[in-house]
Amino acid sequence: MKLSDGQKYAIVFLGSLAVAGIVLSTLVFPFWNFIREDVIEQVEIFRSADGNCYIDTLDGIPKTIENCNIKEGTIVTIKYGHGLPWATIVSPDE
Repeated sequence: MKLSDGQKYAIVFLGSLAVAGIVLSTLVFPFWNFIREDVIEQVEIFRSADGNCYIDTLDGIPKTIENCNIKEGTIVTIKYGHGLPWATIVSPDE
């Protein structure tokens, strides 16, 4: 079976496109960066204002909890994605 020039160019183009897709997906834009480890931690609310609570966590990134009107100094259990700046309060049975 003999391939025409157009078919050869199509194969080269599709191969190049596949290689570029693999390089982009693994080196430039890794998918696994979107999958973050959930961390559950007990923390103290150090500030509560305007419907938001602010806390410090072990990863060193201050977190914001939206729709939170809990008093400052209250100990709560939170869940957050490692390295993200926001968290949610979890109930003890989660």
